[in-house]
Amino acid sequence: MVEKTTLAAVKEVLEKSPKRNFRETVDLSINLKDVDLSIPKNRIQEDVILPHGRGRQIKVAVIGSAELALKAKALADKVITPEELGTMADDKKIAKKVANEMDFFIAEAPLMPTVGKRLGIVLAPRGKMPKPIPTGADPKLMIDNLRKTVSVRSKDRMTFHFPIGTTDMTPEQLAENIELVLKRISAKLEKGTMNFRSVYVKTTMGPSKKIM
Repeated sequence: MVEKTTLAAVKEVLEKSPKRNFRETVDLSINLKDVDLSIPKNRIQEDVILPHGRGRQIKVAVIGSAELALKAKALADKVITPEELGTMADDKKIAKKVANEMDFFIAEAPLMPTVGKRLGIVLAPRGKMPKPIPTGADPKLMIDNLRKTVSVRSKDRMTFHFPIGTTDMTPEQLAENIELVLKRISAKLEKGTMNFRSVYVKTTMGPSKKIM
C-alpha cells in the first residue's frame, strides 16, 4: 500500500499537467544532503526493476555468439554478433548511433572484456556497459526485467533525476514505482531517508510537486 502523500502528489501532478499531443514522461527528482559524493562509493548507482515498468518501450540489445543470437532474435530489439561488434567498434559513428538507440545492453560473459575494450569508450559515458549473461543461458528473463528497469545514477551531483513512468499510467502505478525506487536508494545511504533534502515528482513539461 502506497503512502497517501506520494499518491496525492502524483495525482496533483497529473491533473495539473497540460494536455499534450504526446505521451509525457513522469520524472522523479532527488536532492541529497550530508553525503560526500566526491567519494565514489557514496554515489548512487542502482538499476531498479519497477513493479509497473516504465510505461514505454525499452530497447535491449544482445551481444553474443550464434547460439545466444538465435535465442535472443525474437526477444531483443537488436542482436549483435562478435563479427558485427568489430565492425561497430571500427566505426564510432555507428557505435554512437546504436548506443543512443538502445536503453540496455546484454553481452555473453566471455565477450565482456572485448566489449569493454572495443566499445567501452562509447557505452561507459552513457551508463550503458553491458550486463553479462552466462554462455548457453536463456536471455528471456533478463530481457523482460530490463524492459521494466530504470537506471538511477547520481554521479557526483547532489541533485539528480530519472523517469519512473509516463502520464498514461495510473497514479497508483506511478506511486508504487516511486516508493520502490526511494526504498532502494535510501537503503544505500548512510542515514537512509534522512539523507534526502527533498524529493519531487513532475511531468516532462508540467509542474513539480514535492513528495518529501
